[in-house]
Amino acid sequence: MLENFLVKIQWQQTVDFYKVFFEKQFYLVVFNGMLWTLGLTAIALVIGMMIGILVAVVQMSQFPSKFKWLEKILKWITKTYIDIIRGTPAVVQIVFMWSVIFAGSNLPRIVVGGIAFGVNSGAYMAELIRAGIQGIDKGQMEAGRSLGFKYMETMRYIIMPQAFKQMLPAFVSEFIILIKETAIISFIGGLDLMKASSIMVSRTMNATQPLLIVAACYLLLTGVFTKVMRRVEKKINISS
Repeated sequence: MLENFLVKIQWQQTVDFYKVFFEKQFYLVVFNGMLWTLGLTAIALVIGMMIGILVAVVQMSQFPSKFKWLEKILKWITKTYIDIIRGTPAVVQIVFMWSVIFAGSNLPRIVVGGIAFGVNSGAYMAELIRAGIQGIDKGQMEAGRSLGFKYMETMRYIIMPQAFKQMLPAFVSEFIILIKETAIISFIGGLDLMKASSIMVSRTMNATQPLLIVAACYLLLTGVFTKVMRRVEKKINISS
């Protein structure tokens, strides 16, 4: 009897939730949360890629002898940056960025969040790029230089295209992780998918359906991106 009663209550909650979801247009809250998540991820990806390339280049650069002191300083800075970012939780970095660094600014939360996630992602991107470049046989660089290419031309036309093929699966994984990590932006009031879920739970007093819907949205985002990137990777492998 008790089990049947609980089942009826759960069923009624489900019916009530979907009525509210469509009648009060809560689906728009979820849709806006998805757009917010995508925008945040895009900002973070651009910033993270720029930082990652810069840090990787600094770590792999060989300065002239008279500028060795500058090389040591820059490499120490980049190494410290990577150690700090990889050694502290992303949520601490985001809250610190919002509450300390940009405490008095008028920047939107999506921009601050994008910067915070970009700084976080940049540390991992740098290691991926560095490992990808170092994975290319050193003879490729020597061959490029022997053909008359300058260092940057060799990197651009010979090393980087090969390294990119090796780094692509890791970049896809990093992007998927980034999409999922944006869920913690709600700690600073971001209007992402998790915030949309919290709003629906507070309005309907029912947590099951909102969380399932948000989980399905994350699965949709990561699934579509993974499928697209697999096709891109396949075309790159065929063309080579």
